[in-house]
Amino acid sequence: MPQYRLADLGLLPNVLSALRLPLAAMFPFVVEDVRAALAVLFAAALTDVLDGWLARRRGQLTGVGAVVDPIADKVFAVTVVVTLLYERRMPVWAPFALLSREILEAPLLAWVLVSRRFRGARRAGARANVPGKLATCVQFVAVVTAIAAPDLVEGALIAAACAGTLAGVSYWAREIERARQLSGRASRGS
Repeated sequence: MPQYRLADLGLLPNVLSALRLPLAAMFPFVVEDVRAALAVLFAAALTDVLDGWLARRRGQLTGVGAVVDPIADKVFAVTVVVTLLYERRMPVWAPFALLSREILEAPLLAWVLVSRRFRGARRAGARANVPGKLATCVQFVAVVTAIAAPDLVEGALIAAACAGTLAGVSYWAREIERARQLSGRASRGS
């Protein structure tokens, strides 16, 4: 079980993660100014890349960081999407396109949580993969497109949905293979 220490909030990787929260609060106020909106978006993306890199490089992976980072990610993403929907820069179906990976992963998450043996193996072997990174990049491009080139947003959202679907399918394939390996080990151990 990870330790949660208040002092860990002051570590640079966790400070960078937490910076996405004021950036999220700022986004609705700057969305009308394309340059400012893009600056906030790119600043958030930079903090997201740097926080994990610095945490690994400095050996500062903490329980606090494991909580703060995904919360900051989700708060920022939800704020941006809701703001762009409110401003009519994205069609109403945009969240489904942007969340295609997460929609496909939801049943997988439930499966992993139900199986104790599988849950432990998942925690030990979880890591990002190329389709997942690609989906994240295409989602980012779709949001940038909604801000800077709204006439092209529908095509960018379709690309995001396709990349997200590919990532979701690849996660399922990876976890099914991991389950097969676990079953094979269990049967050999009996």
